[in-house]
Amino acid sequence: MQLKPLSRFFILNSLAAAALGTSSMASAAFLDDSKASVEARNFYMHRDFRSGTGQNKAEEWGQGFILKMESGYTEGPVGFGVDALGLLGVKLDSSPDRSGTGLLQRDSSNQPEDDYGTAGLTAKAKMSNTTLHVGTLQPIIPVVMRNDSRLLPSIYRGAWLQSKEVEGLQLDVGMLDRTSYRDSSNYEEMAVFNAGARNIVLGNTATSDEFLFAGGKYQFSPELTASYYYGGLDGIYKQHNTQLVHVMPIGDNQSFKTDLRYVRSTDDGNSNVDNNAFGALFTYRVGGHGFTGGYQKMSGDTGFAYISGGDNMLINLLQINDFGNEDEKSWQVRYDYDFAAMGIPGLSLMTRYVSGDNVNLSGGGEGEEWERDTDIAYVVQSGPLKNVGMKVRNATVRTNFGRDIDETRLILSYTLALW
Repeated sequence: MQLKPLSRFFILNSLAAAALGTSSMASAAFLDDSKASVEARNFYMHRDFRSGTGQNKAEEWGQGFILKMESGYTEGPVGFGVDALGLLGVKLDSSPDRSGTGLLQRDSSNQPEDDYGTAGLTAKAKMSNTTLHVGTLQPIIPVVMRNDSRLLPSIYRGAWLQSKEVEGLQLDVGMLDRTSYRDSSNYEEMAVFNAGARNIVLGNTATSDEFLFAGGKYQFSPELTASYYYGGLDGIYKQHNTQLVHVMPIGDNQSFKTDLRYVRSTDDGNSNVDNNAFGALFTYRVGGHGFTGGYQKMSGDTGFAYISGGDNMLINLLQINDFGNEDEKSWQVRYDYDFAAMGIPGLSLMTRYVSGDNVNLSGGGEGEEWERDTDIAYVVQSGPLKNVGMKVRNATVRTNFGRDIDETRLILSYTLALW
């Protein structure tokens, strides 16, 4: 939906009224434990396509507002509450010939719309350490993850039950029926991501209105955590996701982290999905330095499957690529530095390089690609601009089976606590 002129803040105002209107049913805890914030996110993105035909660049600038309201719970054996979310994106600069960055919604003629937005409510209930949320959801679990890498995040609609009754154990079960993409104001059925050389073939149904998930994670000790999750997009794919993370302290301000992941994906009656994804990351930290090496391998008849518009758990999910194509093998080197070690808290640097090859191309031959990313971020620590965040993200992609890309993102953000 495109917002009418002079009504850009309708979503934010209506959500505030809805949240305040619940006060008649509220107990002290319902109000006292409530919180609200609004994030202002200014986002510029420039993507230069270095090869191929068609559009030679995508360049857009937008202003986003993300309003979050969370109530406490009413008193009693079962507590009830409500959360509200308001998303508003405003075009600052774009045109049809350079749209498509994922920042702004477009109409049927590819014209970037002046503004767009989504509002959502979530009913919630809590008994002991078990909670149920029904409505608008933003899950971040291995088999389904919202994407928050643009002006506004993607969101889902469904029900999610989470239990933490046993110390160290978290259990999750739920169902989703719709998603709203990061550059859309509409809820849609879900699809499997199938770009690049994933070679996923679908039958007579390309979307699904049911994604079921269940699983949990257990912290055996402060150093060791394991998880297993199942996720299935009805009629398209089923997935089993396992992860083992161990952090070993090896001295003052030093640690060695091992992160092992294995995901098995198969078809669910209406596709040819068949993929084994293995990933291993090893990170050595000393002082403000972080040194990481990783390896990722795809095998099976297709590439990696996950819900389109979201994120995934592949270790080589980067700014642009995830190196999840059919039979692809890829390795990663990464360096992080926290300038707090030099007396400059809030300033950080990340740079990484991933190279992939052995990609099975549907037209024959072997695909190869690489990506190099660099992030520099700073969050003001004090003074009138405290909590203002600034980030510069740069990425370079070169490939023999797609389009070469040079990309820069500039992000300025500020989150204000309303209460």
